[in-house]
Amino acid sequence: MKKIIITYGLIAGLIVGGLMLLTMPLWKSGILNFDNGELVGYTTMVIALSMVFFGIKSFRDNYNKGSVTFWNACKVGILITLIASVMYALAWEVSYANMGDEFMQKMSEHYFDELKTGGASEVELQKAKDDWASFSEMYKNPIIRFGVTLTEIFPVGLIITLLSAGLLRNKKFLPSMESGNQNTITQ
Repeated sequence: MKKIIITYGLIAGLIVGGLMLLTMPLWKSGILNFDNGELVGYTTMVIALSMVFFGIKSFRDNYNKGSVTFWNACKVGILITLIASVMYALAWEVSYANMGDEFMQKMSEHYFDELKTGGASEVELQKAKDDWASFSEMYKNPIIRFGVTLTEIFPVGLIITLLSAGLLRNKKFLPSMESGNQNTITQ
């Protein structure tokens, strides 16, 4: 079980972390922005965290004789997600070290423009600016920043884990070739 968790967790982490490092220059150049960057970011998370499904399936088929309980599948999926999440947060730390101040400045401008466009009053804007200043100061702490970054990806992995565990607990859902051959022979 450890081998599957580590292998699929590292693959997922390399995909999501690598794609982040590849897309950040696109953001810096203006090709990606806050309107489309979030979509790209969460899409890369879903692609990378598809490894949760494959990890659970590998555990079920190769180590657990073609069956897995919902909770054991969840355990495998959550541990794969944790590895991928840590790698994602580490990749963000590398990106942040290279462009953190610029990113935070552009993010705040975008946020305040959205508020103004939405019709926020001056009082609401001032409150938002005060809140943003407080958050920005707190976000400079790498431990807090790391934790905040984990909260971006972990819920995505948790949803994929629950869906995968629900599907793969059924022995008939994508049975392994070995179990398919065994059924044919015994019938």
